[in-house]
Amino acid sequence: MQAPSVGGVMLPRGNGQAVRLSRGASLTDFAEKINANPASLVAVMMNLGEMVTATQSVSDETLRLLADEMNYVLEIVSPEEEDRELLESFDIEFGEDEGGEEALVSRPPVVTVMGHVDHGKTRLLDAIRKTNVVAGEAGGITQHIGAYQVSSEVNGEDRRITFIDTPGHEAFTAMRARGAKSTDIAILVVAANDGVMPQTIEALNHAKAAEVPIVVAVNKIDVEGADPTKVRGQLTEFGLVAEEYGGDTMFVDISAKQGLNIEALLEAVVLTADASLDLRANPEQDAQGIAIESHLDRGRGAVSTVLVQRGTLRIGDTMVVGDAYGRVRAMLDDNGNNVQEAGPSTPVLVLGLTNVPGAGDNFLVVDEDRTARQIAEKRAARERNANFARKGVRFSLENLDEALKAGLVQELNLIIKGDASGSVEALESSLLQLDVGEEVDIRVLHRGVGAVTESDINLATGSDAIVIGFNVRAAGRAEQMAEREGVDVRYYSVIYQAIEEIEAALKGMLKPEYEEVELGTAEIREIFRSSKLGNIAGVLVRSGEVKRNTKARLLRDGKVIAENLNISGLRRFKDDVTEIREGFEGGINLGNFNDIKIDDVIATYEMREKPRG
Repeated sequence: MQAPSVGGVMLPRGNGQAVRLSRGASLTDFAEKINANPASLVAVMMNLGEMVTATQSVSDETLRLLADEMNYVLEIVSPEEEDRELLESFDIEFGEDEGGEEALVSRPPVVTVMGHVDHGKTRLLDAIRKTNVVAGEAGGITQHIGAYQVSSEVNGEDRRITFIDTPGHEAFTAMRARGAKSTDIAILVVAANDGVMPQTIEALNHAKAAEVPIVVAVNKIDVEGADPTKVRGQLTEFGLVAEEYGGDTMFVDISAKQGLNIEALLEAVVLTADASLDLRANPEQDAQGIAIESHLDRGRGAVSTVLVQRGTLRIGDTMVVGDAYGRVRAMLDDNGNNVQEAGPSTPVLVLGLTNVPGAGDNFLVVDEDRTARQIAEKRAARERNANFARKGVRFSLENLDEALKAGLVQELNLIIKGDASGSVEALESSLLQLDVGEEVDIRVLHRGVGAVTESDINLATGSDAIVIGFNVRAAGRAEQMAEREGVDVRYYSVIYQAIEEIEAALKGMLKPEYEEVELGTAEIREIFRSSKLGNIAGVLVRSGEVKRNTKARLLRDGKVIAENLNISGLRRFKDDVTEIREGFEGGINLGNFNDIKIDDVIATYEMREKPRG
């Protein structure tokens, strides 16, 4: 096979050689890897029917198309791998405890509470913390990830446990999966009266995928119809066998509402941790960990709840969290008290970041502000390129003109603003999963944390987007600006409503589907000739009713003779009427169509819009 030639210039041929590129790479990046001229790769793409500029971020599929044509094997570097390479370039190791065995000390277990919606997860944490978290939740559904630390006495020893509260609704699957990855043990809450539900299984699968031990809390044992034994039986099918049945999973029957057996549950967590995990970390190294939740606070700026996994985080440390960085100005514990330092497995609220990081972003402490800024900027650029590549709609030269003319591609553009990064991310991922057919796409133009601003309205104005505010409102003059420009801004506090309304809007954008509904049939008994109207059929309506201005077809001996006729006139005796019902006689005029015979049947119907399922 010949090497591709563009304008007489022979391009290098890969012969199966591997090329490693990151998500959202451009043709210039590809050209650098193979020592080619970017302009020649643009020409190759044009020959393949793709319009791509040299510096544009392109999708993985486009890069693969080019690599196949040039006989290279494309390897897309995963974000995790790319991040590891980035940190290695700064001589930073993430995810490893420094020093030998002697440097490690025991740390508290980090526990995620999972389970089906409304099975009492937040009520359980509420009972553990002896504070009322439930009252503040919209619709009783947890909207954010929170982290709390409690202490329990086990075998006469004071033991600390860190809890991460994950949201309960299925739309938060992405956040819940993240919660499982940052955890040591999962508490699976199952209501004794409901038993195993779809989200129970989903939560169980997340915990298994993260390879974390599970403690089952059988809640609501005080409710009528509670059957803890049934729950044990159901979970046996999913590989969770209770200790009393000869298995190795601890089941604890509790009532979060009454505060029953809460201490026994904490003891079960500690015993499970001791039996199956080696929970140790080096508290002396630079702190590393994970961002649990972040939001924009009006008085304090960007704040982030972080979980320290190794090392000790101190006030004054320079830290990088995803694409945010800054010096730690203050730290608060889960009770709102100021703390000076936080060791392994300790959750703290950190102040001093430049912007709001994402839920689940890794954080690390570095020596210099300059290093932190460089890492954050490179991460931000990488994410931006990946987003540009994802946003681009691929058209070939052949179908671009046709698609635009036919209006085949319809998009619902959205701008999502929320009070916390985890909520925004969960809402975006839920909306992008909505599937109402191939005709309509959802495109998230921008997402962010904080109030709806004038720049959001400007963006929406230029792109016909709908703005969604989740637990936030418009700030300053944004509200008046939205009214002036006619921008649709919608506010929500519960995620169900947002998903349902956007789905309804999507279905509204679809071209209506119509179905034929039969109205009635009429048999021709006589034919009257009229110089003005042509042939008029004297009929007896056999079934249903015949209405004026509806569609009709003519049947002769059971065969369709004519389609798409119009009932343009209806008469009963000398009167014009709008309909003739079954069993009555009348006259029908089919407009310009005159080829009718006695015994022909006129079948009438109308096209009705079919509701989208």
